[in-house]
Amino acid sequence: MNEFKDLIFLGEILLQSKIALRANERLEATKDNFDRLEVWCSIQSILVSVANVSKILWPTYKKHEKRGERLRKTLNVSDSNPLSNRVFRNHFEHYDSRIEDWFSNHSGGVYVDLVMNPSFNGREFEKFHHRGYNSFNDTLIFRGELLDLTEILNELEKIRNNCKGLVLDYP
Repeated sequence: MNEFKDLIFLGEILLQSKIALRANERLEATKDNFDRLEVWCSIQSILVSVANVSKILWPTYKKHEKRGERLRKTLNVSDSNPLSNRVFRNHFEHYDSRIEDWFSNHSGGVYVDLVMNPSFNGREFEKFHHRGYNSFNDTLIFRGELLDLTEILNELEKIRNNCKGLVLDYP
């Protein structure tokens, strides 16, 4: 085991968790004082921070696979934890590619982005919602796919709590 290196990773997980939780506090504050830009800034911060934790615990490169296994074991995180799935985050990070793909397969027409409080009742036009946020149930939508932010943040909080006592708590 690489104890010193693992402490560095655990410290980074703790930091990224705090960033995501702070961003969520800002997101919650927008419900009282609506600021569309702050909504999307906060969502992006949450997604990036969660992705950074995900990459530490489920490394992209095979050569770092053992590190991920070791840290997940240390933090009591299951392989099936929702943070392991970065597909939804990739929709936001690689949005440029999603736009290219969309227009390669659709001839103009309807393009609805940054939707606020969309309804999900099966109406045909909803398949054209690219990015959306529902503040009533804290879900994100990307072209019909949903991500429950509450579930993701709860899992992140569990991981953060498991870091406590293992590493110094800073910022």
